[in-house]
Amino acid sequence: MEQNKISRRNFLRVAGASATAAAMGGLVPAASAAGIKDLWSMDLQILATSDTHGKFDPWDYAANKADASGSVAQQATAIKENRTKTTLVVDAGDTIQANSAELFLNDDVHPMIAAQNAIGYDVYVTGNHEYNYGMATLEKVLSQQKAKVLTGNVYSPEGKPLADGYTIIKKGGVKIGVIGMVTPNITRWDAKNLEGWTVTNPVDESRKIIDKIKNDVDVIIGVMHMDIDNEYGVYGSGVTDLANACPEFDVIVAAHGHKSIPNKMINGVLVVENKNAGATVSDIHVYLERGLNGKWKVKDRTSENLIIKDYAPDPELTALLAEYDQRAKDDAVTPIGQLVGGDLAPENEIDCLPQPMVQDTALLDFINEVQMYYTDAQVSATALTSMTSQMREGTIRKCDMASIYTYQNTLYKLQMNGWQLRQFMEWSAAFFKTWEPGDVTIAFDSSVRYYLYDAFAGVKYDLDISKQPGNRIQNLTWMDGRPVEDDDSFVVAVNNYRATTQLLTYADIFKEGDELPKLLEIDVRGDVGGIRELLGEYIRTVKGGTIEPHVDNNWKLVGDNWRRPRCWKTEKASVVCRGRARRFLHAVRWMCRSPTDAG
Repeated sequence: MEQNKISRRNFLRVAGASATAAAMGGLVPAASAAGIKDLWSMDLQILATSDTHGKFDPWDYAANKADASGSVAQQATAIKENRTKTTLVVDAGDTIQANSAELFLNDDVHPMIAAQNAIGYDVYVTGNHEYNYGMATLEKVLSQQKAKVLTGNVYSPEGKPLADGYTIIKKGGVKIGVIGMVTPNITRWDAKNLEGWTVTNPVDESRKIIDKIKNDVDVIIGVMHMDIDNEYGVYGSGVTDLANACPEFDVIVAAHGHKSIPNKMINGVLVVENKNAGATVSDIHVYLERGLNGKWKVKDRTSENLIIKDYAPDPELTALLAEYDQRAKDDAVTPIGQLVGGDLAPENEIDCLPQPMVQDTALLDFINEVQMYYTDAQVSATALTSMTSQMREGTIRKCDMASIYTYQNTLYKLQMNGWQLRQFMEWSAAFFKTWEPGDVTIAFDSSVRYYLYDAFAGVKYDLDISKQPGNRIQNLTWMDGRPVEDDDSFVVAVNNYRATTQLLTYADIFKEGDELPKLLEIDVRGDVGGIRELLGEYIRTVKGGTIEPHVDNNWKLVGDNWRRPRCWKTEKASVVCRGRARRFLHAVRWMCRSPTDAG
């Protein structure tokens, strides 16, 4: 790098020439100073996105409603407003799956790729969901990218890499090495699609690349479709291992975890991660200074996550994507089947108190049935995702799945034992307040949100609300009447939110020292989508387009003597009830508020 050396004499000559030129050109002294400063310092900006999951416009196509919590169109505005002449724009994958993105896989240009091309991304790295549709489809979509595609740890049967492992980009004289990898666990989730392909460890691949380029670059950036921590105990599947093994990284853009991490230092490496569905953009600044020897040195790094709901969608991009948007909206109202024989949930006996919370209903039984079908689980758990969840008898449209499953959760498959299941069920049962003599109605703990209360399938049980929390699950048996023993081992189906916030970590259910359930599979049938999409797929392909309400009555509330009609429908009792239930109804109304996030 001899040619980059600048002597003090040369510096003074350049500075003098710059000042003379500024004076001759009539420029103000500040402009001259700025020009000199650019020779010796730089604010290298990286704007990073990931896990946008088909959200090209601020619209939830599964629910067929506006959703401005984030989108690529809104990210485009944030990028346009914040980028400078020394900005890199990078994406860490999970782009073409979810939010009806599969509709466009055979198009000449996928809308997500069209959007990234219009924004002007510099680097794109594949995420695990890019592999859901087979390698031929992936290679077709990648060929549409104008950005430099990186994925240095996936090799074809012939030994050819799917994409380069790194690229070197020059900004204002600074050479930036960008390295991109995907989690090695894609072989677990998409083994069939990857038959014959080899997936190597990101740590090993990154180490080789860094040793090769470290003397030729001034900054090293990692763009990795990996979460902070390892999954399944696989070394190198989380960026913590990467930062520890390769401290030469200045910045690592993590992904896959769907959580906002604006800045985290790991072994001296700045790590960031974005929330999913276009909700954030990581705004990273690497401050460099140039020495008299001509070499650039990193002096500081800062980062924050921009909140994208605060940005309007870019009108030029939404116009470009208008045809895709209309196709997805038309698809959302496509009939996929019929519900015959009645609604999925009975009418509420108390206003604003969903019946599925106090009795087994076809609504939650149907969701659990679908979860068990796609995971081959022996037990399933699900909660109401809205206080008004319902499916009415009649025609079922694709978007109607959102009326019974509001959130964009994905399906997880866990290994659990009988003791762990009981702890899980007791935690859920704490949702109810303890029944006391003289109570006129069932009440709930107002500090617990409704989507934290699960109904379980695959086992029979009584929930005794007269007992204190922790001792309420009674007569827990398998469906054939055998007791569920503590050392029984079985598969349980839950959504990603329940798995990651409670079952796979030490939180409310399990404490330090307890054995945690084992993760078997994430995002089950991710090629179809999340749980909402699986519900529709099950109706269409498994049930032949027709479903009817079915309740197996595997659980019931006990321990109370609430007589619903007498309390709520007779005039005399209602006078008493109105007075004594006022606090309860206040709690229910609190509980009825829409949550900001359920995972």
